[in-house]
Amino acid sequence: MNENGPRDADASAFEPPEPHVIVLFGATGDLARRKLLPGLLHLERAGQLADCRIVGTSLEERSTTEFRKLTREACESFGRDGFDGFDGFDGFDEECWQRFESRLSYVSQASGPAGPAGLSTAVAEAEASIGQPARRLHYLSVPPKAATSVVQMLGEAGLVGRSRIVMEKPFGTDLASAKELNDKVHQVFPEERVFRIDHFLGKEAAQNILALRFANGLFEPIWNRNHIDHIQIDVPETLSVDGRGKFYDATGAFRDMVVTHLLQILGFVAMEPPVALEPASITEERNKVFRSLKPIMPEHVVRGRYEGYRDEEGVSADSKTETFIAIKASIDNWRWSGVPFYLRTGKKMAEGGRIISIAFRAPPKSMFPADSGVGQYGPDHLTFDLDESSRISLSFYGKQPGPGMLLDKASLQFSLSDAGKEEHTLRAYERLIRDAMAGDHTLFTTADGIERLWAASAPMLEDPPDVQIYDRGSWGPKDVHELILPHTWRLPFERRWRD
Repeated sequence: MNENGPRDADASAFEPPEPHVIVLFGATGDLARRKLLPGLLHLERAGQLADCRIVGTSLEERSTTEFRKLTREACESFGRDGFDGFDGFDGFDEECWQRFESRLSYVSQASGPAGPAGLSTAVAEAEASIGQPARRLHYLSVPPKAATSVVQMLGEAGLVGRSRIVMEKPFGTDLASAKELNDKVHQVFPEERVFRIDHFLGKEAAQNILALRFANGLFEPIWNRNHIDHIQIDVPETLSVDGRGKFYDATGAFRDMVVTHLLQILGFVAMEPPVALEPASITEERNKVFRSLKPIMPEHVVRGRYEGYRDEEGVSADSKTETFIAIKASIDNWRWSGVPFYLRTGKKMAEGGRIISIAFRAPPKSMFPADSGVGQYGPDHLTFDLDESSRISLSFYGKQPGPGMLLDKASLQFSLSDAGKEEHTLRAYERLIRDAMAGDHTLFTTADGIERLWAASAPMLEDPPDVQIYDRGSWGPKDVHELILPHTWRLPFERRWRD
């Protein structure tokens, strides 16, 4: 696959990447166990890890045998149905596991041979087992404060050549810290070899935004302020901070979710047509959206904290951190002038979801009588569900069967399962790891993009509105309804997806 070439939509259409040594920092952590190791096993099953080796490393003392055992337990617990059911397989594929297991090795960062020298030796041994020159992909599944020290260690270990790095959020906590982080990373790795991951963009549904919009004459002509009334990007979560109290209390909902997830999705929804379906063009159009984003003002923000948050382990007793945030954002360009974008996310909410709702303008005049039902359920919506099932729904008003002219809301729905290829697709982390190996930046953000978003966030961060308490299992503080007036928050969960 050419680094600047078109993207294939199906895992079976991918050519295997060139030989790689994948160095997984934080290899015994929660993200590695839940997503990265099972994802790498799926890539093995999909034929994407030929001539690859995986070197796990962390501060924990483990042998390679112990790491392989941990990896198998993680894949059995968090893989797709024990072994992801790829190509219809049901159960754990021992033959595939044996191939994958042979690719795994482990080196501790804590003891001898410690630090850069030990890691350099482990990578050299992995490369020697491949038998030919290999690229290196360093995945930094580490706490944010450890990222720069890992980058510096890679430089000291001589592991920068033929290398790319994948970095996890958050990418700074404000503009100054983002610039400092980028400067330190760029001292070791040039920007073109840095991949800042946002797993939301790796989902099939997020990429389907590009396909639905730019490949169809039905939608592209109406994708503007003349036909779209407002857009909602909604990521409620039912989970609490789940043992991450210390990290979360220093971060909060805005820094944890908005800059690195919700605004990245906004960039996909609002971008202009790229000149080609290739990474540089798509990245440039998304960055144009970020440059057009108006400053996020405190009066356009609602912050909340769920009842009992201060009692969570690791949370300060006088914490002012928000667990809920809702924002009214505006894009100051020709296409979107006057169209509000409403972003909302929070912990311990009534239901979980990852929804984009595009509300279309109502006809300027209705010929239907007031009691016909037209407008009763709000405007027509195009909805993207960013779940792994990758669902799309288009709602509209239609006539109820029978005498008279009574209207009701109906919908056209499409799910990835309808295409009959759900088992072949790569999930978010799988696709993004594969893309990083191929050098494809399409679904990754850039230093310029991140810094621009932090700059737009500065007014709110410098003078944040007071935090309001909301009940667990609710939809957040009451003021969130005033923020969206004269519209209402749409909860697609009330209109269930068809099975």
